[in-house]
Amino acid sequence: MKRTALLHAELSQVIAALGHGDMVVIGDAGLPIPDGPRRIDLALTPGIPRVADVLKVVLSEMQVERALIAREAIGQLPVGQLPAWCEGQLAALPETVSHEELKRLSARAKAVIRTGECTPYANIVLYAGVTF
Repeated sequence: MKRTALLHAELSQVIAALGHGDMVVIGDAGLPIPDGPRRIDLALTPGIPRVADVLKVVLSEMQVERALIAREAIGQLPVGQLPAWCEGQLAALPETVSHEELKRLSARAKAVIRTGECTPYANIVLYAGVTF
C-alpha cells in the first residue's frame, strides 16, 4: 500500500505519467468534459468530494509549474485574494483566463478530474513542472 496521501490508483497513474507542461484539470460537478482527456470521475454526491480536498491531495504528489483559474471565480474578491477552494494551497497566485478559455484549454489536458463541488467556476488547470 502507498505511503503518500493519494490512494486513488487511476489518479496516481495519471500524475506519474505527466511530462513537463502537461495539464491536469480539477473541475466542479458541472464542468463539461470534452472528448479526448482521460475522465476521472470522483463525484459521489453534491459537495463530495470538494475541489479543495482533491487539489490538496493532487498537490501532495504533483510538481506544479503554474496554474490557471477562471476570472469569474475571483469575481468581486479583493485583489490578490483567491476563492476559498484554492486559498493557501498554491505556491504562487494562479493566472486567470475567461471561463470559456479554461473550458477550451481543458480539451488538451491529459486528464479532467470531476469532483462533487457545486461552487460556480471552481475549476483549476494545473501544469506539470519538473523536480530538477
